[in-house]
Amino acid sequence: MSQLKLLHAAEDEYGFIYVFDDGDCRYLSFAAGDEQSCCLKAAPHVLQYEYTQAMLLSLLFCQPKRVLVLGLGGGSLVNALFHYKPDLHITVVELRSAVIEIAQQFFYVPRSKRIEMMHANADHVLLDNNLRKVDLIFSDLYHAEGIDQVQLKNDFIARCAEQLKAGGCLALNCWDEHEQDPHLHAALTEHFADIRVISTNSNNWVIVATKQANWQSNRELKEAASRLEPALGFSLLRGLNRARAWN
Repeated sequence: MSQLKLLHAAEDEYGFIYVFDDGDCRYLSFAAGDEQSCCLKAAPHVLQYEYTQAMLLSLLFCQPKRVLVLGLGGGSLVNALFHYKPDLHITVVELRSAVIEIAQQFFYVPRSKRIEMMHANADHVLLDNNLRKVDLIFSDLYHAEGIDQVQLKNDFIARCAEQLKAGGCLALNCWDEHEQDPHLHAALTEHFADIRVISTNSNNWVIVATKQANWQSNRELKEAASRLEPALGFSLLRGLNRARAWN
């Protein structure tokens, strides 16, 4: 980030929150040198990071009506999903109330009946037996020090699987080092039938796991990706070409 203007600074019990602006984009940061989210002001729904684009490969494997987003950040995924499908219901779980307020004030996250904002711990929310099942879960739980280790644990993966409908899908943002984590692999293979991973140039490592086996050919997936491009504002083909099975 260069030539940035500090728009807003806040502090809560979890640390600092900064909003920067370079004229074209807004950035959310939790610490010096940290960049949590980027929003293109002219088109907030168009995802700017390769890893968030990769997480939307999940849309090739299910046609969601209800989505659960764990970890709001600057709300880039929420903006993309809200724009993608006019009747999609989105539930967001965010630990920090200040992050919710900032995402709505500075990052164009809509205040809509289609978006349910929950100020809560994602791990605790997944224990709620009254939570309505969803078609798709995005888990992107990070803080200033990096990934929240809870989303790598077997119990968390199991609760995500339980929260999904029969044909549901989980999109999980990790680091490339987690490819060597046998416990994460075991947890996913225990609860999901089809697991694909996408490497990115930023060292993020995205997992897209479905509860049912996927029988679409590569050609069919590419055709589906092309159909989604007008609504998303970017092509899924780069991520699709980098995706591979995690056996």
